[in-house]
Amino acid sequence: MGKRKKPILFDEKRLFYSIQEVADHFAVNVSLLRFWEKEFENIHPKKTAGGTRQYTREDIREVEIVYHLVKEKGMTLDGARQTLKSSKDEEVKRAEAVARLTEIKKELLLLEAEFDHLHAQQKYAKKTTDE
Repeated sequence: MGKRKKPILFDEKRLFYSIQEVADHFAVNVSLLRFWEKEFENIHPKKTAGGTRQYTREDIREVEIVYHLVKEKGMTLDGARQTLKSSKDEEVKRAEAVARLTEIKKELLLLEAEFDHLHAQQKYAKKTTDE
């Protein structure tokens, strides 16, 4: 069984995310992200004076595009590079759509949990008033 994804909960106030957070978000090893930095020009997180990588949301979007091409579509690294050169706009749009849908799903799950909680409270309140 592989790693489980731990989605990043993006915060408007937060500018940077660690390489470990990004690796967990995609359920990949940190070493793979470092490797992709060397292989793909579009992945270039900021590095501190000490060499710690700091990923912005834009960097994470770029990783997401490469992840989709290599891990989900099963492309080779060369194939992914060629696709990025020829049709990057399409891939960016697709990645943005997936990200938006993921956010919508999270919101819907939160609403469902809240409705379930309210429904349970209503049932309990009704039972106590009937007695």
